[in-house]
Amino acid sequence: MINVLGRLTVCATAMVVWFITPLRADDAKKVPPYRVPKVIMDAIMGRFPGGQIKSVEKETEHGKVVYDVELRQHGRKYEMDIHEDGRIAEIEKEVPSADVPEAVMAALKARYRHAKIVEVMEVSKVRGKDETPVHYEATIQMPGKKPQEVIVSLDGKRFGKE
Repeated sequence: MINVLGRLTVCATAMVVWFITPLRADDAKKVPPYRVPKVIMDAIMGRFPGGQIKSVEKETEHGKVVYDVELRQHGRKYEMDIHEDGRIAEIEKEVPSADVPEAVMAALKARYRHAKIVEVMEVSKVRGKDETPVHYEATIQMPGKKPQEVIVSLDGKRFGKE
């Protein structure tokens, strides 16, 4: 009797894992450099010649495969989202504090008075060769807490969470 219950438990567990696994499609998986598809490498190097790739992750967003790339070019940090077919969807570029729009920096400092502003990235949507800024992502750190990302509108009037 115990043996039968043990087998049923194993079978039930296997079925649950089998059914749940496809639902976790948003899990990102690191991709080693030698496994990055040529079309993705071409997109990266076409936009950032000589860029130094720091990491590539393959993930599924809204049922579509997207490669999330982190890289550096000329000392500046960039992040990209690239569709499986090589189309660039989004580019984030690090913005030095002095170059962050005054309205955005003032809004961050007012809303997160005691936070350290660790990093600010300008987020742009990409269509073909055109990049259109849509918002800023700021990494802030409150005293004694882990850093967190917040989204700030271009005019500094609206906030959101990543």
